[in-house]
Amino acid sequence: MMRDWRGLYAITDSRFKGDDIAQQVLKAIRGGARIIQYRDKSDDATLQLKEATAIAEVCKTNDVIFIVNDDIELAKAVNADGVHLGHTDASFKKARELLGADAAIGVSCYADIDRAKAAQLSGASYVAFGRFFNSSTKPNAPAVSLDVLVEAKKQLNVPVVAIGGITQDNGAPLINSGADMLAVVNGVFGAPDITLAAQSICNLFDA
Repeated sequence: MMRDWRGLYAITDSRFKGDDIAQQVLKAIRGGARIIQYRDKSDDATLQLKEATAIAEVCKTNDVIFIVNDDIELAKAVNADGVHLGHTDASFKKARELLGADAAIGVSCYADIDRAKAAQLSGASYVAFGRFFNSSTKPNAPAVSLDVLVEAKKQLNVPVVAIGGITQDNGAPLINSGADMLAVVNGVFGAPDITLAAQSICNLFDA
């Protein structure tokens, strides 16, 4: 699959899971999501494998990129397109060795351009900055200014993700400042109508 790193990057959250997380993901995809990340911070490995397997199938069927948050072994087990690594997660080197040369690896860089440069040199598929707005997913994460996106686009060649409290109402300035993707949790999976919420955010890229 040719990976197009642009558009809505929808991230699941255990707080918003219904009986069938794969159906929730399908609704987001129908709304235009181009990247799906499975994020579950519980210790229930059996549930994670079950859910990630189901999501992987939905993403494959719909030609959507599937990323697993943090867990390299889980990403490999379900044949995900790749993994997203945070500040305290497993090493980039380990991810590359386990998942292979073609795997997508994303790296959280918060507001740190130098960390993003290092990730790019290591072969990262994309880098993520944020939080840009108040976030219920990571309420204690430090705020990041739009200037970081502007500078990132000047200094980096890899695609850039913006994350943190993003909605249809505040996403446009992020795109205008250089974000290739908007990573959204609550604004999609916490919405009454997941498909409509996804569509509204996707429309920002066409404005």
